[in-house]
Amino acid sequence: MKILARQLTLDLYNCDSARLGNVDEIKNALSGVIGAEPRLKAEVIDEGHCSLIGAFAEGHIALHVYKELRYVAVDIFTCSDSGDPDELAKIIGKFFKPDKTKSTFLKRGDFGLEREIKPKIKVRVAPLRRVKNAGAKVVKTLVRRGKE
Repeated sequence: MKILARQLTLDLYNCDSARLGNVDEIKNALSGVIGAEPRLKAEVIDEGHCSLIGAFAEGHIALHVYKELRYVAVDIFTCSDSGDPDELAKIIGKFFKPDKTKSTFLKRGDFGLEREIKPKIKVRVAPLRRVKNAGAKVVKTLVRRGKE
């Protein structure tokens, strides 16, 4: 079934805090991602939150960056058959370097059966985050054994 568009939403957790504060650096990275002459608009909403929106020939991209939370919410919408939101997501992930990524993929304009209209959700955890989590579990177990 032919679809009209694809939408990918990303939740990037525990991002590299050095990358979150500089709006111009984020704009430059997005310019590299979405083409030669993107129409980008950035707005600092308050000290810890900024919003960036970019329009390009095949769709648009929107980011909300929360510096204190080290969290970035991304929406990528592509309205061409050749548009691949996963490639944009990989580049954005490399820029922000999150510990954990949750992605949801939607087919927009899919006129198929209603049961086929479900988002596909993936969660990826960076290997270093897994090591930290395992280490914390070992420490908790040893502390509990020490109290017994």
